[in-house]
Amino acid sequence: MKTEFIKLDPACPDETMVRRAGEILKAGGLVAFPTETVYGLGGDALNPEASRKIYAAKGRPSDNPLIVHIADMDHLYPIARRVPESALRLAEVWWPGPLTMIFEKTDLVPYETSGGLDTVAVRMPNNSIALALIAASGGYIAAPSANTSGRPSPTTAEHVLGDLDGKIEMILDGGSVRIGLESTIVDFTEEVPVILRPGYVNRDKLEAVLGEVRMDPGLTDEGATAGLRPKAPGMRYRHYAPRAALTIVEGEEDRVVAKINALVREDEARGLKCGVIAPTESAGRYEARDVKNIGSLANDKEIASHLFRVLREFDDDGVDRIYSEAFNTPRMGDAIMNRLLKAAGHQIIEA
Repeated sequence: MKTEFIKLDPACPDETMVRRAGEILKAGGLVAFPTETVYGLGGDALNPEASRKIYAAKGRPSDNPLIVHIADMDHLYPIARRVPESALRLAEVWWPGPLTMIFEKTDLVPYETSGGLDTVAVRMPNNSIALALIAASGGYIAAPSANTSGRPSPTTAEHVLGDLDGKIEMILDGGSVRIGLESTIVDFTEEVPVILRPGYVNRDKLEAVLGEVRMDPGLTDEGATAGLRPKAPGMRYRHYAPRAALTIVEGEEDRVVAKINALVREDEARGLKCGVIAPTESAGRYEARDVKNIGSLANDKEIASHLFRVLREFDDDGVDRIYSEAFNTPRMGDAIMNRLLKAAGHQIIEA
């Protein structure tokens, strides 16, 4: 299969090209497209065969549900059996936006799309190309991140091409994404809404609209220690991983810098090539030859937007080991550390 690579202007997407992409989706094919979070791999959410193609192209476990993307609030009700008033309040604030909500599904959504569950994950992306494509395709696009399963999520169309060239019909290039981490997922099938995946819409933002919100115990340090598994199937798999082994070093800055430098010296003495992920504030203190400045601690949105790109750059550099500082920042720290820990296979040490 030859994959078409189409560049589009996000401010004014070419309607002819968007219609072509929509026809591919209607015919059961796959199209990768930009959102504000990461690039998505889209197929017709109501077509079981299209969902099977998504799982095959990514190498994704079939019990990991696909998020259904819509562009019109009226399209929510045919696929969600019950939409609580609290979810509508949240949608007023954060749709379109980096928020996914989970509801009981109707029979319109095939189990191939829902990962075998009786629930459906839905979001309305805040990206002009994505919204135009959803409308052109018939209104419902199932789309996980457009990468090989387990790899860092794609934040540019070139990342998608590197993973999926020859496996899908088309890639729509809308430039680099804004946020760089996948959407927040909130489950509305329980009495109190539950965060199943942290993201840009953090707990404080959710509580400002909803009041009480719980974090899935399987995502907390206490829950992990107790052996609890995350409720969302996708959070149980290793994700976002670079090819090199990644270790997170946590603690006070001076101790972290000293510990990572010592580990790098040991590894390089054994002939290994090392990389370090660090914020602007401490990047200049590291001795490794490959240090990636991921952004300032004062702007954790910048850190979040750079994370997956940096992990892919280390793959290009051919490093053997990666060490990273922890990023327990106040706004997006939960989301950043969630992705970083999964990329590291939860390899974290205290300095």
